[in-house]
Amino acid sequence: MSVKIYNFDLEMEKILKVNHVNDYARYIGAPELHPLVSVIHYDELEHCRHSLNNYDVYGMFIGDEELEDLSYGQLRYDLHRHALMCVAPGQIGGKTDMGEEIHTKGWALLFDTELLRNTELGRRMSDYHFFSYATSEALLMTPEQRQSIVTLLDGIRKELCRKEDSHTLRIVTSQIEQVLELVARYYAQQLSMSATSTNSDLLPRFEHLLRKYYDDGMQRQKGLPTVKYCAQQLFLSPNYFGDLIRELTGDSATSHIHRFIMQRAQQLLMSGSTISETAESLGFNYPHHFTRQFKKHFGVTPSDFIRK
Repeated sequence: MSVKIYNFDLEMEKILKVNHVNDYARYIGAPELHPLVSVIHYDELEHCRHSLNNYDVYGMFIGDEELEDLSYGQLRYDLHRHALMCVAPGQIGGKTDMGEEIHTKGWALLFDTELLRNTELGRRMSDYHFFSYATSEALLMTPEQRQSIVTLLDGIRKELCRKEDSHTLRIVTSQIEQVLELVARYYAQQLSMSATSTNSDLLPRFEHLLRKYYDDGMQRQKGLPTVKYCAQQLFLSPNYFGDLIRELTGDSATSHIHRFIMQRAQQLLMSGSTISETAESLGFNYPHHFTRQFKKHFGVTPSDFIRK
C-alpha cells in the first residue's frame, strides 16, 4: 500500500452528516434496502459522487481501484486498490464533493448502532479494534480474501431484498458478524507480517521513546506517558500500535509502559530518592497513587522496598 498524507483544515470542507445508513445511500444514489443496514455495490451506480462524511454509523469500505486524495480526520492520503477501510460513529472520512459525477468500483457495508442493541455482537464491538485504525493502516487484501468478504456482503444484500420477517434482522446481524470475524482474521495475519517485517524495530523505538520522555522532562508537563502519546509519536493509531505491541511481546502496550515506570521507580528509590520525590519524578499526581501502583506491581509498598 502506498499512502500519501497531508495536513488539512476540516473547516474548509463540505461535510455530509451520516446519521443513518440511508443518508449516505441516498446521497450517492444507491438503493435504500433497510433503515438499519445498507450494502452498496459502487460498480452498479450510475450517478455516484464523492462525499466527505461525518459518520454516526459503522461503515466498511472495499476499494477495487486506486483512491486518491481522500481524507480521514485531519489527514489526507492516497490509497492503492484492494484495501478495506473501517469507520465507527464519530469519525470523519472520504473526499469532498466538488460536483462531479464519478465511476468508482468496490463495495460498502453500513450498519446502525440500533441494529446492535441488546445483541451479543453489540457487546463485542469493542473487540474489533480495526474500527479505530487509521486509514494508513487499512487492511490490504488478497483477491481471495476480498472475494470471501464480497460473497458475504452480497448475501446480506440478497437477504435485505427479501420481504422482511421476524428472522431478517437476526440473519443479517449474524452475517455482519461473519464479515467482522473474517476482517479480524485477515488483520491478525497482516499484523503478524507487519510486526516481523516493516515494524520489526518498533519495540526498540518504543523503549527509546519512553526513555526520551523522561530525559526531556515531559512527565512534568503531561504526567505519566500514555499509549495514545506513544502511538502518535510513532505515527500509528493507538489501537493499531497496541495490537502490534501485543503481537510482538504477547502483552499490552499499557503493561509495557507500566513496567518501564516501575523499573525506573526501583532505580530512583535505590539511589536514595524519597517516595514523594520518586512519585513526582515519575509524573504521578499524588504519592499515594504511586504507592498503590508500586505495591500492585511488586507486591510490597515502596516503604517496605526501601527497608529491605
